Amino acid sequence: MVDLRLGEFVGSLDCGTTSVRFLVFDQYGNIIAQHQLEFSQHYPAPGWHEHDANEIQQISNECIARACDALERSQWAKESIKVIGITNQRETTVVWSRRTGKPLCRAIVWSDSRTKNIVSHYEKVLTETGIEIEIGQFREGINGVEALRELTGLKLSTYFSAIKLRWMIDHNEHVKGAHEADDLLFGTVESWLTYNLTGGVNGGIHVGDVTNASRTLLMNLNTLEWDDRLLKFFGFRSSILPKLVSSSEVYGYTADGPLKGTPIGGLVGDQQGALVGNLCLKQGEAKCTYGTGAFLLFCTGRDIVKSGHGLLSTVAYQPGPGAAPIYALEGSIAVAGSAIKWLRDSLGFIKSASEINKLAASVPDTGSVYFVPAFSGLLAPYWDPGAAGLLIGLTSYTTQAHIARATVEATAFQTRAILESMKLDSKTDLKHLKVDGGMTNGDVCMQILADIGGFEVVRPEMRESTALGSALLAGAAISLFGWDLSKPETFADVNTKGSRTFTSTMSAEKREKHWSAWLRAIERSKGWEESADE
Repeated sequence: MVDLRLGEFVGSLDCGTTSVRFLVFDQYGNIIAQHQLEFSQHYPAPGWHEHDANEIQQISNECIARACDALERSQWAKESIKVIGITNQRETTVVWSRRTGKPLCRAIVWSDSRTKNIVSHYEKVLTETGIEIEIGQFREGINGVEALRELTGLKLSTYFSAIKLRWMIDHNEHVKGAHEADDLLFGTVESWLTYNLTGGVNGGIHVGDVTNASRTLLMNLNTLEWDDRLLKFFGFRSSILPKLVSSSEVYGYTADGPLKGTPIGGLVGDQQGALVGNLCLKQGEAKCTYGTGAFLLFCTGRDIVKSGHGLLSTVAYQPGPGAAPIYALEGSIAVAGSAIKWLRDSLGFIKSASEINKLAASVPDTGSVYFVPAFSGLLAPYWDPGAAGLLIGLTSYTTQAHIARATVEATAFQTRAILESMKLDSKTDLKHLKVDGGMTNGDVCMQILADIGGFEVVRPEMRESTALGSALLAGAAISLFGWDLSKPETFADVNTKGSRTFTSTMSAEKREKHWSAWLRAIERSKGWEESADE
């Protein structure tokens, strides 16, 4: 039998929208071992998107076990993993029984838009009776909807967890009964995973980190506490909520499996995890992650910057219990990589997602075609749940290649729209944007982003930034490798393999011409559902 070496590594459980990965990092951010598995996507009705929380947990356990096997095949003992971080798809809402520890229904995914009527109802209530819920007290002249944003940094939207939870209680008898009987536990995905990894119904801890909590519409962004006024407004018992914790501390220990007894030391929403993983720890630094959707975060330091241009204020991370939080401005794009999958799976334009680059590069431009991929409405900075997907400019000259290129350009246009808003809110003109995620693997996609955006696009060689972020937070929780979130210089040796920078080759005149056309296309896509129903 081969003797296994004992090292010092950090594990990261990365639960995304379509797959789970467990990665093992060394002190330089190198990946020593990993395993990834996809899980099922459920679409029971138009605009609905669900996950099986039990399947996510089972897949997570399997990824951990197989990554440990891979580590040992590399002759490293699994005991080399000193701490685990968890990062997750945010806003996805999980409910389970306090008594049995089992989910009461499928999780409602962040992109699900079934709750439009609930949003409309609460908008009306806030506008008409905001004082009754005691949140119209912040500044004279602010109506109820804006007062809610003062508390949470968020807009009323189908996007956020409280709206999804309200739908579950209203429409599922099991969830409603559990809430009435005080048997209901609620959490986002990191809360569900931590609960199960630490024992589940047999002593598992019910915690949620502040980055995910800042996406629920239930946490006070200023105090980092659940707000009783919001619970009263939405009609939730406080007993359903997880205990709020920072992004970097030891919460508990794994109860079984190959890593039994290993501390869990980092919890962070995936987009905030990518901000940390890209080492955007200082005010004025920004990153964008291009996965199923695209998410651009701009670090604002210890300042909560209230957006007047369609962005959200959110917690970037809290470096430890009681520590001052770091905040960010965020703009979210619902459809990015998923539009490419749509070309592949629904239209059959390509056989694999990677082929989008070759097809888009086969034509010099889109032939004046513009694609607004508003499959479930539009998020930042437009916030129109009634918007519909739109292809405009089609002629007999249009080919699959033109539509493919327009699909890539759509993500670039939406990125620019968010950065334009960030510039207005932060009074900062961003010179370069750090990027990660599956779409960034294609050089053509990145060049188009630089051309349309007019800024430098910086793509690191190692782009598992989301997982790396949770690993850095977990390592810092036990002071591994001397990592300290208050001292960015302690991460100077992390992920230094290099990067590639893409610079715009498009003239400013041409860029602005395309931008004007995109804005016209956006306007035509807005409010489609309302007008179609008339």
